[in-house]
Amino acid sequence: MKIYEDELVYIEIEKSEIPWLKIFTQKKYKEFSDCDTLTKTRILELLDKIERLMIEFYKPDKINIASFGNYLPQVHFHIMARFKNDSYFPEPMWGQKQRVARLNLPEFSEFQAKLLNSLLKS
Repeated sequence: MKIYEDELVYIEIEKSEIPWLKIFTQKKYKEFSDCDTLTKTRILELLDKIERLMIEFYKPDKINIASFGNYLPQVHFHIMARFKNDSYFPEPMWGQKQRVARLNLPEFSEFQAKLLNSLLKS
């Protein structure tokens, strides 16, 4: 589900037990190095802003930021708040399940409202 967009990028929610967002470029760039400077700068600004807010809001054990494009060859980044008691930690979320999650996280809608408020100011 798309929660934000501007002329350069858009942000989607990845349905998951953990807070997980994805940033996509509006133009269909294949590699980050193909992006123009303005788009690269915007992506890095958003990665920084989302990471900082996830840390402040969720207090995760770790933030994971990844860029893959083997199935979807378009520039996009995953930003995930990871917890030692999520189902997959320390494995990646698409790895082998380690346990049944025992997470008691604040509502994502509250995080989303704070994020959108922050993005609209930038």
